[in-house]
Amino acid sequence: MDFFKKLFNIPAKEDENIHKQAVKLALDDLFVHKFVEKGGKFLYCANKEEVVENFRKVISENNWNEICLLDTKLAALCHQRGTYVVDKFKEHTPILTTCEHLIADNGDILFSSNQLKSIRLQEFPDNFIVFATTSQLVKDTGQGLTGIKINNKGNLPTNICSVKNYNINKSDDNFLNYGNNNSKNLYLLLLEDL
Repeated sequence: MDFFKKLFNIPAKEDENIHKQAVKLALDDLFVHKFVEKGGKFLYCANKEEVVENFRKVISENNWNEICLLDTKLAALCHQRGTYVVDKFKEHTPILTTCEHLIADNGDILFSSNQLKSIRLQEFPDNFIVFATTSQLVKDTGQGLTGIKINNKGNLPTNICSVKNYNINKSDDNFLNYGNNNSKNLYLLLLEDL
């Protein structure tokens, strides 16, 4: 490599500047990159049929025969042979729900009491399946909180939290997170709606 730099008279500083330039990604690309980097399992769906098919594959891959449904609007997904919907979750029962927003700059998924009721995120089982749409993508947490405020005028939800880590075996050394482990084995079914 040094031979070509000398041959073509390329200064080393210019080469360093090229590597330092930031790459600007679209919101969806940025979110997917950060989400997968943290260990999340991402399934893109172009239409509702693909959502149903991908949901069926996730259930089959993990040999789950029951699921706890937190959002009744998603009941149509659960009409699969051998998958039973339960009202109360147990330790190993996967959760199916929606979310408030997908945070692009860090790959987090933002929830509120609209999805989780009054249950704290760490009290749920480790396995989550989240259904979201591309219109729920926002740049950062500030935009996500503003979106919650706009979408819920007069009846602001409580229990606002996010999943920040999608690897349940990873330990967080940050002392600010002690006792507040929001790690989940999370599958995201993302429907293109824009």
